[in-house]
Amino acid sequence: MSAWLVVGLGNPGDRYAETRHNIGARVVERLADRLQVRLKKVRFVAVAAGEANAEGSRLILLRPLTFMNVSGPPVASLTRKRKIDVDHVVACHDEIDLAFGSLKVKLGGSTAGHRGLDSLRQALRTPDYYRVRLGVGRPPGRKDPADYVLEPFAKAERVDVDLLVEEGADAVLTLVREGLAAAQDRHNRTVPQ
Repeated sequence: MSAWLVVGLGNPGDRYAETRHNIGARVVERLADRLQVRLKKVRFVAVAAGEANAEGSRLILLRPLTFMNVSGPPVASLTRKRKIDVDHVVACHDEIDLAFGSLKVKLGGSTAGHRGLDSLRQALRTPDYYRVRLGVGRPPGRKDPADYVLEPFAKAERVDVDLLVEEGADAVLTLVREGLAAAQDRHNRTVPQ
């Protein structure tokens, strides 16, 4: 049985740790805490990873150590190295097209200009991997979306961010244990704008 590769997209370093763009990475860090796994640098690949067992499902939790826009090649390298099928890859990522606090689990589809997803699609040579989309909302006014996602969450949003990270971790576990339909039924939710 092929292991599941759960990828938390984000940017490296303390400067980006609390930004909207790093919420996917926070989901993987939360899973690592829950499953008591330490993410360690993998030799010759720009990722930190750790292996866990979640009720019989083998998970490899992974955080690219590259910037978001070039995270695909190290992820693809590890999928080949560990012989993981693309249909066992789950990418957790920020999504500006979903209202803040919303969550959607899906398979494949458009990247909607998300550069981390573009990089993954190119490196994996397919868009057909699972996604846990974490709503961070659209930027206010005319603010550039690229600048917006690199800003930290507002103080008033932090409790909801923590809840969204927990829900994202739950969605990943439901997906790998029970499949896409169960994960969508249980976890997909849209918060009104």
